[in-house]
Amino acid sequence: MIFNDWQLIDYQTAWDKQKHIFNSLIDKKINPDLDIKDITPQVILCEHPHVYTLGRNGKASNLLANEAFLQKINATFYHIDRGGDITYHGPGQLVGYPILDIAAMHLSLKDYVYCLEESIIQTIAYYGIKGSRLQGATGVWLDIDKANVRKICAIGIRASHYITMHGFALNVNTDLNYFHYINPCGFVDKGVTSIESELQRKIDMHEVKQIYKQSFTNVFKQ
Repeated sequence: MIFNDWQLIDYQTAWDKQKHIFNSLIDKKINPDLDIKDITPQVILCEHPHVYTLGRNGKASNLLANEAFLQKINATFYHIDRGGDITYHGPGQLVGYPILDIAAMHLSLKDYVYCLEESIIQTIAYYGIKGSRLQGATGVWLDIDKANVRKICAIGIRASHYITMHGFALNVNTDLNYFHYINPCGFVDKGVTSIESELQRKIDMHEVKQIYKQSFTNVFKQ
């Protein structure tokens, strides 16, 4: 599997680059004779400047800040084409965009989301954090049987012709204050956390990326 590290990148720029790869892979799948070079399934890892994104079926009311306030906190907002509701991306958060042909990997969409969750569960296990799935909610959660259940990783994807885009957002050293201005993923009764918050120390992002690559490889066997 090819991993590409786009490092810190503007959200719109990353979205445009994703769409180019995504659409090219679909075009090539529909018409194998097309001469499309240098476009391959891949997993993109990156971070973004402060940004809120709302999924295609999300509720705009889950953004609790107006445009003037977003400017004040140096954040932008995009209504995008993935599933799920509203989420936040920012520095210190590991964002992953797997652009893959899951049919070629013999995976259903449900299997794919399960495997994405598992790759995160294995990644945070390296740090001694036990992640779990929460029934009725995608992503990775901590302490699902307790009152302080909290999300450490959001997942929202889009797929067409079994080609995927968008992906996951794992809070590593994320400034969690930015979640105060939304109802994360539409929830009003659940919290968010990060690896840093759980361990009370800064985490090396390069290290997390290497651990994630190995976890992805283990889970997807690619």
